[in-house]
Amino acid sequence: MFDVAIIGAGVAGAFVARELSKYELRVVILEKMSDVALGATRANSAIVHAGYDAKEGSLKAKLNVRGSEMMEKVAGELGVKYNRCGSLVVGFSEEDRETLNSLKERGEKNGVRELSVVSREELLKIEPNIGEGVSCALVAKTGAIICPYELCMAAIGNAMDNGVSLKLNFGVEKIEKCEGGYKVSSATDSITARRVINCAGLYSDEVAKMTGDGSFTITPRRGEYMLLDKECGGTVSHTVFRCPSKMGKGILVSPTVDGNLLLGPTAENIEDKDDTSTTAEGLAKVRAQAAEQVSGIDFSKTITSFTGLRATGSTGDFIINERDGFINVAGIESPGLSSAPEIGEYVAELVRESGVELVPRVDFNPIRKPAHYFRELSLDEKNEIIKEHPEYAHVICRCEIVTEGEILEAIRTNPRPTDVDGVKRRTRASMGRCQGGFCTPYIIELLAAEMDCDFGDVTKFGGNSKINLGRTKEN
Repeated sequence: MFDVAIIGAGVAGAFVARELSKYELRVVILEKMSDVALGATRANSAIVHAGYDAKEGSLKAKLNVRGSEMMEKVAGELGVKYNRCGSLVVGFSEEDRETLNSLKERGEKNGVRELSVVSREELLKIEPNIGEGVSCALVAKTGAIICPYELCMAAIGNAMDNGVSLKLNFGVEKIEKCEGGYKVSSATDSITARRVINCAGLYSDEVAKMTGDGSFTITPRRGEYMLLDKECGGTVSHTVFRCPSKMGKGILVSPTVDGNLLLGPTAENIEDKDDTSTTAEGLAKVRAQAAEQVSGIDFSKTITSFTGLRATGSTGDFIINERDGFINVAGIESPGLSSAPEIGEYVAELVRESGVELVPRVDFNPIRKPAHYFRELSLDEKNEIIKEHPEYAHVICRCEIVTEGEILEAIRTNPRPTDVDGVKRRTRASMGRCQGGFCTPYIIELLAAEMDCDFGDVTKFGGNSKINLGRTKEN
C-alpha cells in the first residue's frame, strides 16, 4: 500500500509530489495520458504572476504571492529557465486607469512588492513598442516568465529521483474505500493508498464524484494562442496584459524564456474537456487585441498556433480541501502555475493534518541538472564532452540546434518520454521554424532504438497517433 496516491501529473500534482518526496513516504503519481504535463500545464501563458489580480483573502491570492516568491529558487534547483522580466497591465482610458489603481491597491493588500501606475510617457521609456492607444499602465516588477511544461517535468523528475513512482496510461475509473485507505482502479490496474490527492485538472470534479463529493464543477475555458519566431522575441521586454475582465486577464503579448513571442489567450467557456482546436475567429481576436497593445508585431512570423484549456472551478477560487483522507486540489486555473510551489507545501500540511506522520528524509536532493545545459556551454566545454560522447557532435534539430546526445539523455532521464512530442517538450527538437519537418525521422529512430521497438510503432503523442503507417519498400 502506498502512503499517498496523486491523481494527475500536471504542475499542481508535480509540486505536491516533489514536496511529499522530502519525507519518508511511499508516493505514486497516477496519470491517464502517456506523458506528464499534457493537460492545462502543456498550453498556457507561462507567466509567474506577481499576485495583484486575485481577490484579497482568497486562496488564489495567498498561494500566488508566496508561490511567486518561491519560484526563482525552485527554478534554480530544478534547472529550469526563469526570467523576472516584469509585467505591465495597459489601459486605454481614464476608466482603465481607475481599474489599474484598484489592482495596485489590491496587490499591495496581497503583499505584492514594487507596484506602480505610470503614464504613457513613463511607459514608453521601458517599452518603446507599446500600442498607440495605450495611455497608462500598472507596472509589476516581480512578474516573471517560465516554461510551464519544463517546470512540471523537472518537478516530477526530481520527485522520481527522490523515490516517487509514476504510473502512466492509468486512467482512474473507480475509487473505493478499503481497509486503511482507498483502492484506486483503472481499466487494467489498481493500487491502494492511505491518502488520495485529486489533482486531475479538468476532470477533478469527476474524480471527486467517485468518492461521493459533488460539491463543485469544473468548466473548461478555451484559450487560443499564437507563437511567433525568435526573430520577434525582442518586440517587447515585459509581459503586456490588458485590463482584466470577468473572463480573465485578456490577451497578452509576452517574450518567452526561449526567445519567442507569445500572443493570447482568448477566453471562451466550452463543454468539451478535450476540445483543443483553434478557430479562425479566436486567432483573429488574438491578432486584433495584440496589435492594440503592442505596435510592430510581425504576424507573418507566426510558426504555430495552439489552444489550452483552463480548469475553471465553480467556486471562483482554488478548491483545496480534505475529507476522510481524500484531498481535492481542483479549479487550479490562473494563477495556478505561479502558485504551484506553495500549493505543494499547503497540501503537504493537509496530509499531515489528516494523520499521516511526515518524517523528513535525510537524503532528499532538491537539485536537478538543467535539461538544456549542453547548448549553454562554451565551445571548449562542449568539445570536452564530445571527446567522450561523440553523439553530442551530431545535430539532429537544426532550427533549435539540438544534438543526438541531448535527445538520448532526455530519453534516459526521469520522467522518460516514449513518443516524439515527449522528446520535443524536453529538448525543443522540432519546436523551431520547420516544426519537425527535418528532424522527426531521426527522433523516431532514436526512440525506437532506446525502447527496442519497431520504427513504425513510435507515435507522435501516444495512443493511436502513429506517424508511419507502413513501409514503402523493404531492404
